[in-house]
Amino acid sequence: MSYPDQRSEDQWRAVLSPEQFRVLREKGTERPGTGEYDSHYPSKGVYTCAGCDAPLYTADHKFKSGCGWPAYFDSIPGAVKRHVDNTLGMKRTEIVCNNCGGHLGHVFEGEGFPTPTDERHCVNSVSLRFTEDIGAAAKGSNETAKA
Repeated sequence: MSYPDQRSEDQWRAVLSPEQFRVLREKGTERPGTGEYDSHYPSKGVYTCAGCDAPLYTADHKFKSGCGWPAYFDSIPGAVKRHVDNTLGMKRTEIVCNNCGGHLGHVFEGEGFPTPTDERHCVNSVSLRFTEDIGAAAKGSNETAKA
């Protein structure tokens, strides 16, 4: 797949921590209940990609699922791309940043959560950054896309 942000592996290693690289670039998963944003419920703001700063989710999308990872019922339109993931002997739907292709986690449907979409985007905290400044998040995405 081709994404607007086309950095090399060495360029990604220069800007990501080893754990961020493992999750975002190598499709890893952080341990449940350990992430910075698992119990983070702000009233406003934007969660952006930790790799490229593209806006992904708003605070309004987040809900308490008890799954051990941050959960969102939807993403900002066009921010997340879905791929079929057949690893671990099961069919899942992987979600990645639509700007850089960084692995975010997986989306699950029909679990019975009372959300408008009947979906749970199960996202690794290490894949995210948070800002209350919605304007700065949008500006960061536009600048990254031009790089």
